[in-house]
Amino acid sequence: MNVHDKRLPASVTTGPIGKSRKVYASPKGRADIRAPYREIPLHPSSGEPPLRVYDSSGPYTCVSFTPDLSAGLPAARPWLEAREGLEAYQGRAIKPEDNGFAEGERLVPRCPAERKLCRASGAEPVTQLEFARAGIITEEMIYVAHRENLCRESALDVAKERIADGESFGAAIPEFVTPEFVRY
Repeated sequence: MNVHDKRLPASVTTGPIGKSRKVYASPKGRADIRAPYREIPLHPSSGEPPLRVYDSSGPYTCVSFTPDLSAGLPAARPWLEAREGLEAYQGRAIKPEDNGFAEGERLVPRCPAERKLCRASGAEPVTQLEFARAGIITEEMIYVAHRENLCRESALDVAKERIADGESFGAAIPEFVTPEFVRY
């Protein structure tokens, strides 16, 4: 296929990776925040539960995801809609230099999925650093803390022993990562 072909793909590859599966977990009381994990089954002779690891593969490896190429991906952070201090704006027009000065048949068609752009609307904190300095815990901080724990709320009683088994390389990482730790 010619790399400058203007045709858009009709489909994309979806489904699980190998024998693993994508799972989501939410922190207690926050069903709106879902952290993805990859659950890898171990051989039955190991006597161990499936291994959970980070999953940054996006929604395409989720069994329940059906892509719509004209709509784009679902919002990764839907809570931004309710965040104060943000306003929608139009953005600027696309310039020829944005596309390497491509013209004619070399110009790739625009993505049909429209996205709402947001920017700061005043003196409210907007960046994670500004929120952290103001002592505010954001949904992003809750998400990161939950993901870092890899769902180990139930294993908290053995976390100290597991940390003792490894090498922290001088880092002061707690047995259980909290949103406050992430904010700090």
